[in-house]
Order: sequence, then structure tokens, then C-alpha cells
Amino acid sequence: MTQEHAHESHTGLIWKVFGILSLITIVEVFLGIVKPESLHLSNFLGTSYLNWIFLILTLAKAYGIAWYFMHLKQEKAGLRRAIVWTVVFLVCYLATLLLIEGNFVGDVLSDRYTKWFY
Repeated sequence: MTQEHAHESHTGLIWKVFGILSLITIVEVFLGIVKPESLHLSNFLGTSYLNWIFLILTLAKAYGIAWYFMHLKQEKAGLRRAIVWTVVFLVCYLATLLLIEGNFVGDVLSDRYTKWFY
């Protein structure tokens, strides 16, 4: 008695994920080219709304790539949580450091040393 194992094709899922990731990339490129003043010139937690949008969209793309193409979807819940939460906390920590220390040069040095900024 032979049992046939049905092999499910993931071609449709791959194209769907590709489309979503492409759409996110198109939105990022469009916002980078247009750079709306309402998003670029307003601040929230030390940086512009545009930077927050880029950060969130980039993290969403990274999560989608890891979830589908690095096969995290098929892993056990504990391993998924260990990987995802470690990355989430690391990115939050690094973003906080960049936001705090990013203005160091402008805040500490006087204008005579930073004429190249203007």
C-alpha cells in the first residue's frame, strides 16, 4: 500500500508576499522622493514623522522576509518569540541611542566648528 503525500505549492503565497513587500518598498521610495513637509518638518520623540514611517516600514519588511522566506512561520512558538522579541528590543535600544546621541555634535560643539552643517 503506497500513500501519496500531497505536496502543496507555495507559488501563490510567494507572489503575494512579493507583492506586499514591493508595495511597501514603493511607498518608501515615493516618500523618500516626495518628502512631504508635513511629515518631514514635524517632530515626534526626537525625530520627524517621516523617519518614524521609514523605521516602521523597514521593520515590517524585515519581519515579512524573516517570517516567510526564512521559514519562521513553521518554527515553534518559543523559538519565534526568542528571535522576534530579541530583534524588537535591540532595534528599539539602537533607535533610542541614535535619537539621543544623534544631536551630540550640534548640541556640544559651537557654531565655529560646525559651519559645514549650514
